[in-house]
Amino acid sequence: MMTENLLLSITMAIAAGLIGCFVVMRRMALAADALSHVALPGIGVALALHIHPVFGAVAMLFFGALLVWAVEGKAGVATEAVIGVLFSTALAVGSMTMTSSEELVATLFGGAGVLTWPEILFGLVAAALVVAFVVTQRGNLVVMLVSPDLARTAGVNVQRLNLFYLQIFALTIALGLRYLGVLLMGALIIIPAATAKRLAKNLTGMLLTAVLVAVAATVTGTWLATRLHRETGPVIVTVAACIFLLSFLRRR
Repeated sequence: MMTENLLLSITMAIAAGLIGCFVVMRRMALAADALSHVALPGIGVALALHIHPVFGAVAMLFFGALLVWAVEGKAGVATEAVIGVLFSTALAVGSMTMTSSEELVATLFGGAGVLTWPEILFGLVAAALVVAFVVTQRGNLVVMLVSPDLARTAGVNVQRLNLFYLQIFALTIALGLRYLGVLLMGALIIIPAATAKRLAKNLTGMLLTAVLVAVAATVTGTWLATRLHRETGPVIVTVAACIFLLSFLRRR
């Protein structure tokens, strides 16, 4: 199962690096961390019903992303504000649904463990969907980022694209919950993209750099965690943060 663990952690890192670039460019960095907490009540309910936690997490993340899409921009409510309300509510409800402190810690910080076949299948399919979305919609996402009105003029259905983007964003978060947990998955989306933004000169370079940083942090962090007998999530995020700090040694 070590091969499957490594393969899925790398696919998770690739997805996080790609979608993270658009999260950073849209200035939704804090939203990535907050939205990941929406999975908490879904995991709690799934455990209570003896259902695999990944299904509860995915269902709740999709619902949260759909709710953000439906509410954002209405009555002057910004995306960050909507996600902030969801974060607070989800954290409160999720904490109440956990039946033991061990379950809560595992959910918050993740862990390697032994993968099940549903987790393997979900990880591969989800990562493929994230990569396919970014590759096929990259141009439209950039135009929408620059000017939604210009995107509409070019024939882009901005509302639908934004919905798909938020759902793919939620799917990317779900990918990493197994390894990094609710508290830390947002960091793997944000830090490699922020590092890439400092180092790259164009969007293609930013996407490639973010993927390389995310994969390097994941592989190195997993190896170090095994050697140090620590949980993988905190070590992976620490390695990613060190790479980000090292990027400041290069003058822009």
